[in-house]
Amino acid sequence: MIKKDILPIGVNDHEIDLFEGQYIVPNGMAYNSYVILGDKIAVMDSVEVRFGEEWLKNLAEALCGRTPDYLIVQHMEPDHSANITRFLETWPEAEVVATAKAFQMMDQFFGADAVKNRKIVKDGEILSLGTHELEFVTAPMVHWPEVMFTYDRTERVLFSADAFGKFGATDIVDPDEDDGWACEARRYYFGIVGKYGPQVQAVLKKLAGKEIDVICPLHGPVLDENLSFYLGLYQTWSTYGVESEGIVINYTSVYGHTKEAAELLAEKLKARGCPKVAVNDLARCDMAEAVEDAFRYGKMVLATTTYNADIFPFMKEFIQSLTERNYQKRTIGLIENGSWAPMAVKGMKALLEGSKELTFLEPAVKIVSVLNDDSRAQLDALADALMAE
Repeated sequence: MIKKDILPIGVNDHEIDLFEGQYIVPNGMAYNSYVILGDKIAVMDSVEVRFGEEWLKNLAEALCGRTPDYLIVQHMEPDHSANITRFLETWPEAEVVATAKAFQMMDQFFGADAVKNRKIVKDGEILSLGTHELEFVTAPMVHWPEVMFTYDRTERVLFSADAFGKFGATDIVDPDEDDGWACEARRYYFGIVGKYGPQVQAVLKKLAGKEIDVICPLHGPVLDENLSFYLGLYQTWSTYGVESEGIVINYTSVYGHTKEAAELLAEKLKARGCPKVAVNDLARCDMAEAVEDAFRYGKMVLATTTYNADIFPFMKEFIQSLTERNYQKRTIGLIENGSWAPMAVKGMKALLEGSKELTFLEPAVKIVSVLNDDSRAQLDALADALMAE
C-alpha cells in the first residue's frame, strides 16, 4: 500500500533487452500502474502489451470484487496504454479519463470505436472519487503531447506519468549503481526527456504550490522520502545546469593513438586534483551513458580522428545525440588527430554551432599521427585550462 486506499498493481519486465528499441536495460524495466480505492475507484494507466494478463490479475486482486469506475490514461505510449481495450472488455461500463490529444491517439492505436465512454479533462480540472479528489495537471511534451499528471489532493500523491521514472525493474537492486536512484534516472531523463527542458520547467512551476508526500511514476520506484532531492535534480536537469563537479572525456580512436591522448589527459587532470574524471570510448560504451555524463558535468573534452575529411562516425553520432537534446551551458576542450589533413576540430565545432552558451577552450590540441613532445605539451595546457575554468 502506498497510502490509504492507493495500491500498486504494476509489473516488472525481465525479458526486455532494449527499451524503446535503443536503451540497454540490463536490470529490466518496470511498468507501473496504480489503483485508488475511493468511494469510486480509479485505475491509473495500464502496462505493456505482453503483461496484460498479469496486470489484470493484480488489479482484480486489489479490487476484491469491486468494479472500477474510471481508467485514467496519463500517457499513450504503448508501454502504458497497450491494455486499455483489454480493461474495457472486462469492465465495459468504466469511463476513460484523458486529454483530448490522448483520445485522438487512442483512435489511432485502437480504432475510433474502441473507447466509447470518454471523459475529456483539461488542466486544473477536478474529478471527485468521494473520499479522494483528483486534480489533473497537463504536461505536454513531457515527453509526448498528450501527457498529464494526476494529483490526489486528499492524500498529497502525485501520479507523474513518465516523469521521475528510471530504468530497471523494481524488484532488482543494482549493486553497481553507485549513486542510487539518480544513475539510471539520469540516463533515462536525458535519453528520453532531455530535449524538453522548457516543458519540464513549465510543469514544475504548476506543481510548485502543491504539497506532495509521494511521487508515483510510471517507471521505477515509488518515491516517498526526501522528495526535495528528486525535485531538485529535475530542476537542475531541465535547466541544463551542472549537477556534479568533474570533467568527462569522450573519445574515438582507430589505432590507439587518440585513446592514448585521452587517457594521458585524464591522468594529468587527476594529478591536478580534479574531483572526478570520466572517460568514455564512444565506439564501445553505452552511448546513453556517455550522453548522461555530458549533461552531468560542466566540462567535456571531445577527442577524435579525422575520417573521410570529417570526424569519426561514433563521435558524429554522439554529438548529434547531444544537440538533439539541447546540449548547452558547458565548457568544451577539443583534441583532433590526423596524419595529413586534420579536419576533426572544424567538424566537431560545426556540429555544435547551434548549441547555446558553449565555451571552447583555445587552442585545440592537434596530434599528427602520434603523440610527441609538442602535443603532450598541448595536453598540459588543456589540462591547466580545464582546471582554471
